[in-house]
Amino acid sequence: ASTPLAFILLAGLLGLIIGSFLNVVILRVPRMLETEWQQQAREILEPDREHAPPATYNLILPHSHCPKCKTEIKPWQNIPVISYLLLRGRCGNCKEPISLRYPAIELLTAGLSMLVAWQMGFGLATAGMLVLTWVLVCLSMIDADTQLLPDIIVLPLLWLGLILNSFGVYTDLNTALWGAVAGYLSLWSVYWLFKLVTGKEGMGYGDFKLLAVFGAWLGWQALPLIILLSSVVGALVGGGLIASGALRRDQPMPFGPYIAAAGWIAMLWGDAIIQGYFSFAGL
Repeated sequence: ASTPLAFILLAGLLGLIIGSFLNVVILRVPRMLETEWQQQAREILEPDREHAPPATYNLILPHSHCPKCKTEIKPWQNIPVISYLLLRGRCGNCKEPISLRYPAIELLTAGLSMLVAWQMGFGLATAGMLVLTWVLVCLSMIDADTQLLPDIIVLPLLWLGLILNSFGVYTDLNTALWGAVAGYLSLWSVYWLFKLVTGKEGMGYGDFKLLAVFGAWLGWQALPLIILLSSVVGALVGGGLIASGALRRDQPMPFGPYIAAAGWIAMLWGDAIIQGYFSFAGL
């Protein structure tokens, strides 16, 4: 608390460690959900048949291993970023290349954590914001990979926002409660209007819940800015991908990462952005 630089560096170190764990969560949670859904489907479709329980697969077991040679990763090979550099980006056993994505997520999580610590200083609000940052990185990557925003991650984040605001950490509880309601209903309304007009689904229910999360953390007043930022960035990125041929016009694009980025920016600089706009507009 008395040494800001030490606090920022500590936040970065913690971010590296959390980032390493997030790599596991990003990879395994969708597979865990898929296994659970398949098991439930078998029980419904074949109720009279005895089904063998699926092999143990969670965030702990089986232990981390090389996907190519299946060799278990040793503790010294699992140090965030450093192990990647020491191994020169290859498996220590079979020398198969390790995806650059793993250290990139670790560095991203560390960098965002340091930025939060620098902007907000020491305190409960920073602790909450760090947790939010880590979970948003996780959700964004899962959505980019699978177009899923799992309830087992999103809903606890919504409840955490309401709990923190019951103590007035970011806003008052009444504003947070109606922010969660408004966040969900705003995109829910857009979803159904688009579906009635086109007959197609324009977004997933996870997007409604993620916007509700930011309503619960920041209150309903922040929602217009978050919707505007996410829509503009999403349209620019999507248009660029279509123009470059990296995305087909009929290919769905995950919207969760843009909501996450816009909400995170609003958490740190929302007031400054709004005041800057009013000043620019002469209001």
